[in-house]
Amino acid sequence: MRKNSLIKLIVCIVAIVGLFLAFVQPLANSIRQGLDLQGGTHVVLEAEGTDVAKVNDDAMNRVVTIMEKRVNALGLTEPIIQREGERRVIIELPGVKDPDAAIKTIGKTAMLEFKDEDGNTVLTGTDLKDAQAATNQQNGQNVVNLEFTDEGAKKFADLTTKNVGRTIAILLDGEVLTAPNVREPILGGKAEISGQKTLEEAQNLAVVLRSGALPVKVNIIETRTVGPTLGQDSKDKSEFAFAIGLGAVLLFMILFYRMSGFIADIALMAYTLMLLGLLYLLDATLTLPGVAGIILSIGMAVDANVLIFEHFKEEYQIQGKTLRLSMEAGFKRAFTTIFDSNITTIIAAAVLFFLGTGTIRGFAITLGLGTVLSMFTAITLTHYMLKLMVDSKLFEKPGAYGVTGFMLWKKEDLQKEDLKKNA
Repeated sequence: MRKNSLIKLIVCIVAIVGLFLAFVQPLANSIRQGLDLQGGTHVVLEAEGTDVAKVNDDAMNRVVTIMEKRVNALGLTEPIIQREGERRVIIELPGVKDPDAAIKTIGKTAMLEFKDEDGNTVLTGTDLKDAQAATNQQNGQNVVNLEFTDEGAKKFADLTTKNVGRTIAILLDGEVLTAPNVREPILGGKAEISGQKTLEEAQNLAVVLRSGALPVKVNIIETRTVGPTLGQDSKDKSEFAFAIGLGAVLLFMILFYRMSGFIADIALMAYTLMLLGLLYLLDATLTLPGVAGIILSIGMAVDANVLIFEHFKEEYQIQGKTLRLSMEAGFKRAFTTIFDSNITTIIAAAVLFFLGTGTIRGFAITLGLGTVLSMFTAITLTHYMLKLMVDSKLFEKPGAYGVTGFMLWKKEDLQKEDLKKNA
């Protein structure tokens, strides 16, 4: 029993420490980083209603969907697109290299129209099937190749047939993109928009045409750019704060609770790995408030252990139980307090998540997950390893578990007081 417990304890410690050293850095680096850590552009859009297009939930949900298509088609890494209130949409573009071009693309209503010389709109963007940027092999111009739906192809064929020798204007949001002269009917259901200065400009135009027109007009009311240097500085400071916070907690536990604290530190390493692993699996985006939530949850992670160890000491010092019985009683007495305190924190995190927006929700996620994991590791992992340590009899003196001489004297004083009362 003694030897088996010692072997199991060593295996647990080596496994957790080894996994922590091997995976904590890769896991931390693999989690998506928000705008404030990576740098990029923050844009706030506000919808504007008209007599024709009203702003409502359906329209705003379609705006978010179309914005997601546009941003994702631009190839931007890990964007954040979400509604705020009734009329606003927040778009964060981490690591974006050309914020002006991105803002110009996502801000377009993208109402495409084909008009004849009489000013009649014959085709719109709803008749498009696809739009792709390309370079014309004959003249080297950057163009956008359009492909119409079956219905759109019929409309376009009819339009070009009736307007041979005349011009057709192609407009985007009321601005003329090009006005080619029709030489002959075009029956293949395809057209070409020329006049783009660069291939990138043509690609951006193709993006807005493919994603479709917005159901309502949107205005850019706020633009904020976070430079990569500032983002990297925030990231470096966050990593430093994380290391200092974790290191301080580890040191505190060992100084005050000796081998019990050492076991808690090992469990804390496992907790950190599990938290980072869950954030990675949930595809969470880590922001500065999220980092603050992680650092805060590290401190909270040892709260449960502190309660357990204090009850552990009291059971040994005052009740006079053995180390094993004192340890078990300490866990049993502390459970109710740990459960109640963690439930209140989880409720607060849930309120922040469901009622908050943006980075507040990130803080709520890391705080809530951290609280749940801290309770799990304290009640199960710390309990299991401390039980193995006591059973192994590797450390049999109470001082090894944080029982100080002062507390032993306190036990004797209490016993003397009881004798006086009973006399």
